[in-house]
Amino acid sequence: MSWALVLKKASEILVEKDYEVRLIIASLLAEGHVLIEGVPGIAKTLTAKTVAKLLNLDFKRVQMTPDLLPTDIIGGYVYDARQGSFTLRKGPVFTNVLLIDEINRGSPRTQSALLEAMQERQVSIEGQTFPLEKPFIVLATQNPIEFEGVFPLPEAQLDRFLARIESTYTSTEGLKRIIKEIDQIEEGFSALSPVMGKEEVLESIKEVRKVRVDDSIYDYAVRLVEESRKHPAVRLGASPRAGIALVRLAKALAYIDSRNYVIPDDIKSAAKPVLSHRIILKPEYEISGVNSGKVIEDLLASVEVPKP
Repeated sequence: MSWALVLKKASEILVEKDYEVRLIIASLLAEGHVLIEGVPGIAKTLTAKTVAKLLNLDFKRVQMTPDLLPTDIIGGYVYDARQGSFTLRKGPVFTNVLLIDEINRGSPRTQSALLEAMQERQVSIEGQTFPLEKPFIVLATQNPIEFEGVFPLPEAQLDRFLARIESTYTSTEGLKRIIKEIDQIEEGFSALSPVMGKEEVLESIKEVRKVRVDDSIYDYAVRLVEESRKHPAVRLGASPRAGIALVRLAKALAYIDSRNYVIPDDIKSAAKPVLSHRIILKPEYEISGVNSGKVIEDLLASVEVPKP
């Protein structure tokens, strides 16, 4: 099964979004969730919808607002006057690809409604547990320039995201292509046909688990995680969950590249999206302009790469 075709078809609709699409697909195959951070108008929603359409997965979208309630996401029981009883109305979380737009606009109570779904792949409604359909991925967008009416995600919730993607502006040529070809792009998305089906995606998830990881690669991942805690700019380094996520995403990236084994470059490619939102810096370093990306660059430069 070639995932190269999926990436190629996505590139026909999405301009200069190969990196984002690749990471979203890898996170799906690694059974993780993705936090997409970027300013408005850079095709974050279109990217999510394109991936879902190409893989023939159910897609639902929730626009977070401060007055949104947990039941608006997970659902609840409503009274049916005709039947004289309460019936379950499932919320949008019952899907394959759930896009949460501007997740930091939702209240902490509503954000917490996602935690069980993201971690346990289930939701609890009125004491009853309902499993979610597989595959299931949450793609949450966050606007980094909004400061009013937002609720920053707590570290515990950030840690539930396998990867964080910093979605950026296109190049000058990319912007020109978007403006020039927008009608064709919109028509192309409307006419987009699935490249594979849900069962094939589930089979790929099983295959990713079988991707081989040498002991030296595990050692490399462990050293990166442990060294993140020793960096002078870091107040709180990567957790054991970060180490698990690092290897899982690396296995998915190897699989997309048609390899059944992980190489050090897979770990390097996974390092920034996995670690960037899990590293908390000391305030004095933040003020001086240091960010998590710089810390990860230091780690990749200082930790010895395993020999072939």
